[in-house]
Amino acid sequence: MVFQKKLPVSWLVVGLGNPGDKYENTRHNVGFLVADELGERGSFPIQRLKFKALTSTAAIGGQGVLVMKPVTYMNLSGEAVGEAARFYKLPADRVLVVSDDVDLPLGQLRLRTGGSAGGHNGLKSVIQHLGTDQFPRLKVGVGGKPHPDYDMADWVLGKLQGEDKKVMDGAVKRAADAVECLLRDGPQKAMNQFN
Repeated sequence: MVFQKKLPVSWLVVGLGNPGDKYENTRHNVGFLVADELGERGSFPIQRLKFKALTSTAAIGGQGVLVMKPVTYMNLSGEAVGEAARFYKLPADRVLVVSDDVDLPLGQLRLRTGGSAGGHNGLKSVIQHLGTDQFPRLKVGVGGKPHPDYDMADWVLGKLQGEDKKVMDGAVKRAADAVECLLRDGPQKAMNQFN
């Protein structure tokens, strides 16, 4: 008897970020950190280049999942997401996107089943390529800029250090818990538990 090792892909879990060493451990790459945390927990490296993304298929929360880290830059993330969703014939409500959010306090999570991009270029691109804003997204708070004159790009591309890094390490673990909960128990239960 042949046992099927992997479940067929019924979800995409997309961690948003920018590729390259220059962007590692920056606020804008929190989505990548959450994807990596899921990979470490499940012992699946996210390194297969497919759909303009580093990918891995895995079982998470009883679901067959393609975990993705787009290798396009943030503002083109939707190209990878749209391509994978079409390939697997997945509706938008089966595409979970994890991103940073400057409007949330550092480390706070917010899970939603749809909504606007809120000024986030990665989410704008995903909305454009999926043709809808009705897909689940998990936002991880990276805190607002320290003062009004501070350049937003410099802020989100700044490295997490010291106490901020400790808080974010905890948030990344909770965000991975939230992804697992959503896939296992559905968005309502995950929102009740993690928002």
